[in-house]
Amino acid sequence: MITDFGLDYSAEPPVPADGISTVQRRSAALEELIHRDPGRFRVLTGDRPTGRLHLGHYFGTLHNRVRLQDLGVEMLVIIADYQVLTDRDVADHLTEHVEDLVLDYLAVGVDPERATIFTHSAIPALNQLLLPFLSLITVAELSRNPTVKEEIAQSQQSSVSGLMFTYPAHQAADILFCKANLVPVGQDQLPHLEVTRTIARRFNNRYGNGVAVFPEPDALLSAAPLLLGTDGTKMSKSRGNAITLAASADETAKLIRGAKTDAHRHITYEPATRPEVSSLVLLASLCLGSDPHQVAEDIGGRGASALKETVTEAVNTFLAPIRDRRALYAQDRGHIRKVLRDGNEHATAIAQTTLDEVRATMNALY
Repeated sequence: MITDFGLDYSAEPPVPADGISTVQRRSAALEELIHRDPGRFRVLTGDRPTGRLHLGHYFGTLHNRVRLQDLGVEMLVIIADYQVLTDRDVADHLTEHVEDLVLDYLAVGVDPERATIFTHSAIPALNQLLLPFLSLITVAELSRNPTVKEEIAQSQQSSVSGLMFTYPAHQAADILFCKANLVPVGQDQLPHLEVTRTIARRFNNRYGNGVAVFPEPDALLSAAPLLLGTDGTKMSKSRGNAITLAASADETAKLIRGAKTDAHRHITYEPATRPEVSSLVLLASLCLGSDPHQVAEDIGGRGASALKETVTEAVNTFLAPIRDRRALYAQDRGHIRKVLRDGNEHATAIAQTTLDEVRATMNALY
């Protein structure tokens, strides 16, 4: 997902019952299975349309989506427009943000012929699954979810909406409507995936009569690199500290020139003690496809100015073909809307089939 949906699950991440090491071993085994038989897997991933995607998104999730797609894994990418309202009063510029996401997806290589790109609000049958799913999770379990706690803290709102509170169950519907069996996540997102697995298991046990209607989706752990924003804090669309995929070369250079470093002239890669400098070194290494220690060694005593020049050249060279493709797609907004129409149509068919099965399993066909 997602699979992160643009959200942060870093607050109080409880370890799943089977332990992180077990999940890591399972994830490694899954990678082997993907290479042997990619057709057995269906992935659900996506983002909230709250602004343009940036390099943190690219190296964190986007490149992995393209990798899985190219291996032959079935990919569904949800633009979670309803979820924009979880932590804000209004969804400003929603159409623009949705189309910007599609442009970013196409620019990095997500292929609508092989991946289904669709919007949350356009799939009524998906959202209808939320009702039975809410009956399978307790209020206490929802209130303990770190997603809810963290998003409430970040939103700085005086009260929490029902949509925010039920977000974990809604995301379970996002994953299970298509019976996704694989969800790319970071370790901090494992508690949320456990909610989905719990709902799937409880539905199967309560209504399935020995038949597993829903899979319990596995986590495909991603070792997403920790890239800080140019101000030394978490990279975020809302903080203005991120290099977006759509940024021009000049805009990129300006952001990097203003990036926070430290007082030590000799450049080293030491994330624990020199986070801001190390984040810039890491960014250059990712764009260059090289080892960050080697990048730091090559710069050596030439200081922060040389580091920023190296990063700027590496980022602009790396982003140039992505920017060119994005500009080309942006010339045809009709194509963007067709991608969404086709994706919504396909996702609707899948969701309706699942909802019909759910209603039949619950003896709710009249």
